Parts: sequence; structure tokens; C-alpha cells
Amino acid sequence: MSVTPNRRVEPESRPTVRDVVRGVVTDVAPEELPLVAGLQGIDHETAVRRLRRMTSRKEPLGFGLEEITALVTAVVWIALDEALKGAVGAAVETARQRMVKRTRAILGRRDPDPSIPPLTREQLAVVHARVRESAVKLGISEKRAAQIADSLITRLALEPPKGEEE
Repeated sequence: MSVTPNRRVEPESRPTVRDVVRGVVTDVAPEELPLVAGLQGIDHETAVRRLRRMTSRKEPLGFGLEEITALVTAVVWIALDEALKGAVGAAVETARQRMVKRTRAILGRRDPDPSIPPLTREQLAVVHARVRESAVKLGISEKRAAQIADSLITRLALEPPKGEEE
């Protein structure tokens, strides 16, 4: 595999937040896969809001999955959302992006899931620390929190662009 320096990676070729969450949950908390499937029908922002609300107030997500303790899904999805906003935060939303977003809303189409851009070592370290901290706050053991964070960082660092999977 050759690496081309300064090669621009198109967002469509990068894994989405949902893709990475599903992969991490499959690896470390397969019992939460029904929750990930339940979140499939809603857009990214709504999923983040529901997961934040659930973790802050210990509320069910509202679509019949109350019995699932969705700690891993919530921790990973929220951490990725924060990392994505931090990585893209410097970019200002253009008028075209706002117009496309409004048009999609009028037509009743949900926004596509955000793709995760390649992250620097420093950004990966911040995401790792955030996942561990959030998991421990929710009552997950230090060892399990490290396992979740390690799985996420491995996926982020090694995830091939879409279309290049083995």
C-alpha cells in the first residue's frame, strides 16, 4: 500500500460516525447492537441528543429499548461527535451548506451521516482520554473504559476509506 502525501480524502470515502460506533459496539458490547440498529432510522444530531439526554438523566431512548444499558454506544457516539465538531469546527458553514440543509429539511430528507476525517495523533489522544473519562463517569470500570477507548482508536487509526475494505 503506497501513501500519497497531501492526498485529499473525500468525505464520502471516510467511515461515518454511525459506521465506527457500530464497529466498536460489535467489538466490545455486542449486546448493544439492537440499540445501534434502533438509531438507524434517525439522523445523527437526533441520535446525539437522545444519547446525551439518556446518559445525563438515565432515561430510556424512547423506542422500546429501555432494558438495554447503552453506555458504550452513548460514550462512543458522543465522543466521536465532539471530535468531529472539533476537527471540523474551524470550517465555517457556507451559505451553500445552509441552503442544502434547509432544502433537505423541506423535502423531508435526513442529512447524511457525517464522515470522520483523518485525525492527528493529538486528536486521537484527546478522543481516547474523553472516552475513558466519560465511561468512568457513567460507572464503567477503568479497565473496561480503556478497552472501549482502545477499540475506538484502533478503528479510527486503521479504518480504510470506503471501497478499500478487504
